[in-house]
Amino acid sequence: MRLYLLALNPTDSVTQGFLPAAARLGLTVTVLTDSAEAHRAAYTGLAAAPEVVECEVRDHREVIAVIARQHAPAAVFSNSDHLQTQTALAAEYFGLPAKDWKAALRAKNKAELRRHLAQAGLDSVWSAEIAPGEDGSALDPPFPCVLKPREGVASEDVALVADAAELALRCREIQRRRPDAVLVAEEFLTGELYTLETLGDGRTRHVLGGFHTRLSPPPHFVEEVLTFVPAHPPAVLGQVLAQLDALGVGLGACHTEFVVQPDGRARLIEVNYRAIGDQCDLMLAQILEIPYFEHVLRAHLGEPLPADLGARGDLRARNEVVCADRAGVLTAAPGPYDRDTDGVRLAYRPLRGLGERHEHHRTNRDYLGVVWAIGSDQDAVDAAVAAFITANSWEITP
Repeated sequence: MRLYLLALNPTDSVTQGFLPAAARLGLTVTVLTDSAEAHRAAYTGLAAAPEVVECEVRDHREVIAVIARQHAPAAVFSNSDHLQTQTALAAEYFGLPAKDWKAALRAKNKAELRRHLAQAGLDSVWSAEIAPGEDGSALDPPFPCVLKPREGVASEDVALVADAAELALRCREIQRRRPDAVLVAEEFLTGELYTLETLGDGRTRHVLGGFHTRLSPPPHFVEEVLTFVPAHPPAVLGQVLAQLDALGVGLGACHTEFVVQPDGRARLIEVNYRAIGDQCDLMLAQILEIPYFEHVLRAHLGEPLPADLGARGDLRARNEVVCADRAGVLTAAPGPYDRDTDGVRLAYRPLRGLGERHEHHRTNRDYLGVVWAIGSDQDAVDAAVAAFITANSWEITP
């Protein structure tokens, strides 16, 4: 059976998660991408390296045309935020299990997400779109408000703005980098930030817990630390699931970010209709001790998920990134590291190579590496991560 996997840039989720899982399931994989050489380089040395085919994956018509010329598909899948709608349309075209393309679009388009939830009577967030070339001066948002690309990802070009002058300034800054992007200004939702990780087969939905997220200081929103939460309070969980149901989320993995306000109200920040990234999905599989990536792929093959996944609920975990604080060349950093000591499993993975020069983005593109640990005691897990960071150094030369 052949799996077509749509991708933009190579990611750990695919290279270390979904491709090995596909091999374990006996699937032959063809990666469709507009960055073929980068993918071929990323898969060098894999025991079961996939076929890589160049394709304009942002265009569902091209995806369908390329697949039609290749081997018959058993599943069409993507873990990319940017490609869920295209993947859903292609899978539906070939009569395969598919996400509702309308749900995929609602999740990706942040303005449409707000409109849809308001129309469903579940939440009303002040939100307005800003067309290319406009600066938001015609709007009257509740300040401070959040400005972000309507279809952005990973905190890139997301900022908290204090007043109309700053809104106009930030709009111009973003538009220099993204001249064709539609922006969204929306109400700033205060509260503790959490995630919910779910997995469904279109009929059954499993709740896998989530994470409590610590962000960088405003005006930016860089995720710095995620601490595993085995179960959210039932009242909070019910609110989030109701909103996911209204959006139409059902098949495969979904990573939802939300805040809990002091009165217990849960309000969505964004819905990422794919697995959580930045090594958290790899960590989640070990926290729960389930074949997470295989389950996701089985769902896209049309196989029902077990009624009970057999997931553990007693382990705790912490995922913390090391961020660059300035532009320059990374001249010193630790290499990959794994350790299992005193009941704590710790891993470190570099995210930037030595000798690479980068600007300071104030997004997750500033990540130098990620360290995570799993164990039965949260204090021990936190201490292990802190000790690793203290014992190592990351040096950036201007």
